[in-house]
Amino acid sequence: MAVSSLRKRAAGAPKGIVAEEWRLRCDLAACYQLVDLYGFTDLSNNHISVRVPGPEDHFLINPFGVLYDQITASCLLKVDVEGRVVEGESDRLNPAGFVIHSAIHMAQRDMTCVLHTHTRATNAVGALKEGLLPLNQKALTAMAVLRYHDYEGPSLELGERERLVEHLGDGRVLCLRNHGVLTVGRTIAEAFAHMYRFEMACQYQVDTLACAAGGAHLNIPSKAIIKRSVELAKKTLASGQIMAVGREWPSLLARLERERGTSYRT
Repeated sequence: MAVSSLRKRAAGAPKGIVAEEWRLRCDLAACYQLVDLYGFTDLSNNHISVRVPGPEDHFLINPFGVLYDQITASCLLKVDVEGRVVEGESDRLNPAGFVIHSAIHMAQRDMTCVLHTHTRATNAVGALKEGLLPLNQKALTAMAVLRYHDYEGPSLELGERERLVEHLGDGRVLCLRNHGVLTVGRTIAEAFAHMYRFEMACQYQVDTLACAAGGAHLNIPSKAIIKRSVELAKKTLASGQIMAVGREWPSLLARLERERGTSYRT
């Protein structure tokens, strides 16, 4: 399916919502459903948020209690950086989601999307002192943009926002130790691409270490190869090539519609 047709179909904004916001709502709802499709969900926990264009400092986020496969463009909450729901059901905002996501949205305006998950693989890697190991190409690519944040308990204290921003720095993936992971992107597609690649790297690591526990021997690349691979990944990111921009997004939307229909756009 062509990119133009997907965009055209997503642009039929309801009365009172400008076309650009409706497009973002449709892409964000699709991202929630894709995260579910790929098995990265934790019931209705976690969040994906996107900044709404304009001077109001508003962003869209999911209503707490709604499973990801039920998220639609119209059910999303619109929230300001003070944690006030300006559109949607005010009792459906998850405070922890607000703390984590508003930290990034307030500090890095070019990072339009923030995606946060709790998966088995990312939690396993985040619980290791060594973190992500240079065991495969996915890991070496992720390491170019990977940073770490130590666990401080449930993310309910506004003071944690400063440390989240500090620890993310110029990265795109923040491993929340003993908790999960968040990724950021200039677009929803980019944040999803970083999440998918980091998730795969963690799954590969868990599988590899399971083999090693059974007696197999690890084949770790040399320090020179590790350094070169990470440097090349950084150049790829800086140049705006496929890893960074998430060019697979139109195809992902086509897959979602093929397998689950178009309910996300309602």
